[in-house]
Amino acid sequence: MSVRLADPEPGIRLVTIDRPERRNALDRATYAGLTDALETVPGDAEVRAVVLTGAGGCFTAGNDLKDFQDVETGGDSPGLTFLKALRACPLPVVAAVEGHAVGIGTTLLLHCDLAYAGDGARFRLPFTALGLSPEGGSSYLLPLVAGSKRAAELLMLGEPFTAADAAAAGLINAAVPAGTALETAMAKARALAALPRVSIAATKQALRRGHDDSVARALDAEAEVFHALRRGPAAQAAFAAFLRR
Repeated sequence: MSVRLADPEPGIRLVTIDRPERRNALDRATYAGLTDALETVPGDAEVRAVVLTGAGGCFTAGNDLKDFQDVETGGDSPGLTFLKALRACPLPVVAAVEGHAVGIGTTLLLHCDLAYAGDGARFRLPFTALGLSPEGGSSYLLPLVAGSKRAAELLMLGEPFTAADAAAAGLINAAVPAGTALETAMAKARALAALPRVSIAATKQALRRGHDDSVARALDAEAEVFHALRRGPAAQAAFAAFLRR
């Protein structure tokens, strides 16, 4: 399985992306596993917080580009289905990032309630370099948290950036010593799990209420453009070149 589930402490569901041989790149099966993990949380009364991390000292290298060479059409993509499940999760989701967080590995953090990264983590939004456009609601959410100029820099140039940069841009709560992101995320999840489940869920809903419709529209509009570009010659050539490395 490419997604591992565990309950390491009372009230905490640990979800681990587990494809270390591919730097935890997200293929269809992994997206399906993540979606299932998030959709089962509300029905489990024992779970009060979710921690999301990656195996082998890496968060995720983003989409598995082998899947992107498939030009299928129709319906939500597995990645969009996952992001909608992440957005809809009524319980707090805390991300723990080490190593690489690329593409959707960065944009998904905009939908987590809390996020912490080891100071050796490296982030990148390489959409333009791949002949693509922003996804994951990032064209709407990133300007909100980072400001329009910083969002344009990160999304247009697509240059790598550090955990400290990610914290300054509002993508994560804090950069922590390398190797301690999961420890930090677990501590925050433990604190959340000690609070009334109904109160935490109500607070999360209240925090998101003002942006829910806008985020939903951004997710769908971005996906339409993204997948039109993904099927185009510039993106297909970029994927082929990447996979030849």
